[in-house]
Amino acid sequence: MRAVQKNVPLRNLTTIGLGGNARFFYECESTTDIVECLNFVRKNNLPILPLGGGSNIVFADEGYDGLVCKIGLRGLIFTEERDTTLVSAMAGENWDDLVCSCIEKGLGGLECLSGIPGSVGAVPVQNVGAYGQEVKDSIELVTCLDRNDGSEILFSVSDCEFDYRSSRFKKKDKDRYIVIRVNFRLKNQASPGISFPEVQRWIDEKFGNDFLSYSPADALKKTREAVISLRRKKSMVVDSADPNSRSAGSFFMNPVVSQSLCDRIRASYPDLPFFPAPGGCKIPAAYLIDRSGIDRSYRIGGAGLSANHSLAIVNFGGSAKDVLALAAWIEKRVEKLFGIALQTEPVIVGNNDHD
Repeated sequence: MRAVQKNVPLRNLTTIGLGGNARFFYECESTTDIVECLNFVRKNNLPILPLGGGSNIVFADEGYDGLVCKIGLRGLIFTEERDTTLVSAMAGENWDDLVCSCIEKGLGGLECLSGIPGSVGAVPVQNVGAYGQEVKDSIELVTCLDRNDGSEILFSVSDCEFDYRSSRFKKKDKDRYIVIRVNFRLKNQASPGISFPEVQRWIDEKFGNDFLSYSPADALKKTREAVISLRRKKSMVVDSADPNSRSAGSFFMNPVVSQSLCDRIRASYPDLPFFPAPGGCKIPAAYLIDRSGIDRSYRIGGAGLSANHSLAIVNFGGSAKDVLALAAWIEKRVEKLFGIALQTEPVIVGNNDHD
């Protein structure tokens, strides 16, 4: 095992650019490295935190008093099987690079997930989704290491217990497994799966009826172009030239509420958008925030809402404490007006209370 690094700044490892130092840090290039990290923390009675692309996490200003295990496992294998292709991706692969590679090969199923920052290993934990697609619909197998003994365990898509922005790895088995590989089953020469009105409008305005004449491969590329353009307009593509992109992405999940509560809200807000969901209706959190009278120029310390998307809390030179204080303030405003408790989407790590 190479030497474990000490006192490594975490702000440099996240898209929001916040956090103190990791007491210990190690970048794992193989499963053997991960097992050695597990042995290290067990021997020294320390907590361990696997870290991918750092796009969905907020570290405390005090840092992390344990070992941050950067997952750097790389490798992609494409295996064509009749009408589909099995894509085996190691956890440290860049997510958007994977999506781009699949589209270049004419493989459909991930095109609306273009432009999302982060690594492959994080997507099944969060059941990443955007613009009408979720990774659960393309995942076939997730390979993990058990933190207890370092053994390798395979999870089928049903074993993963996927839910909206969640999975067994985020709920009942939180902190038990480390994802090392994800297998996706994608369609060969597939037409893009466009179900989100915003994407369809962009395509209609840019390409019109010409889009219908494109080959499936070209249509996938144009759909990726549409999605990235929409994300960039909302500052949801990491860009050093865009200060509004210095965030952890969407900070709040879209709440699912009962049909009766949805109806009561619509009585006062007839323009409320909603979508059928198990247990009731899913309501856009961005709508609730916008209707709560929250000025996007309002800041707590160096934290503020993105000028381009009300779901993103941006680091404008502040602290993790500022970000969490702003999140708590927004939550209280929304709950007071609508009776809905928003839930945060990023992982919050450390001592900064979020209340």
